[in-house]
Amino acid sequence: MSLLKNPVDRIWLALMVATAITFWLGESGLASSAGAVSVGLMFGLSLLKGVLVILDFMELRQAPALWRRVMLGWLTVVIALILLAWTIARWRAGA
Repeated sequence: MSLLKNPVDRIWLALMVATAITFWLGESGLASSAGAVSVGLMFGLSLLKGVLVILDFMELRQAPALWRRVMLGWLTVVIALILLAWTIARWRAGA
């Protein structure tokens, strides 16, 4: 397939597969029944997708290191705060 010779096309395909997996987990009900494993998988895929978008589609792979660190740090902090909120809500619901 000549379509997948371009690295950006392969990255786009990976983003679509990761999105489909996340959608399937959410719609199938596995996200609520499997608990932390599926939530971890969904946020791991979200982190991977964010990194790919930041580095390749925003073209920061060759940018100065400061810009990469700021954007990747922002992504990491946002995902960590969402996971922290999820953990606290789960802990309070069980208490």
